[in-house]
Amino acid sequence: MTATLIWILVVLAAIGLYLSWTAGRLDRLHARIDAARAALDAQLLRRASVAQELATAGVLDPAASIVLYEAAHAARQTVEEQREVAESELSQALRAVFAEAQQVDAVRDAPGGEEAALELAEAVRKVPMARRFHNDAVRAARALRRHRKVRWFRLAGHAPFPMAFEMDDEPPASLTERAA
Repeated sequence: MTATLIWILVVLAAIGLYLSWTAGRLDRLHARIDAARAALDAQLLRRASVAQELATAGVLDPAASIVLYEAAHAARQTVEEQREVAESELSQALRAVFAEAQQVDAVRDAPGGEEAALELAEAVRKVPMARRFHNDAVRAARALRRHRKVRWFRLAGHAPFPMAFEMDDEPPASLTERAA
């Protein structure tokens, strides 16, 4: 009788340790999502800021300046529910403005334009990487949260279900080619 009780306690302790380890892993994944989201937000803000500065610098033609400024302003000021759409529109505006290499050359020829073009190229290159890191963390957390043990024992607690950040983040080809 005593041996059976000891074995039951050992099994229950092992199950408790496994569930505790799984809950800790899930907590670390949620912390990774938060850190990746903060990095993504920083990159998106940097991209919008550089685009807005470039739009107001007077080196682009007036129509391109207006399109780029409005898209960058909308990306910076939008509410969280509409953020993916606003950021996608900024990507489309950047591709439209810098569709031709002459526009990039015009920016580079302006005083301080070389640095501005390089900064914008770097910003548009980092956004897809930051989004990929965020979405990879979300994918891992979702996979773990789908396991029965996590659902049955409510190991996720009250943490919201992680959502991926889906947007059009393709950079303008002429801008990234010139920066390379």
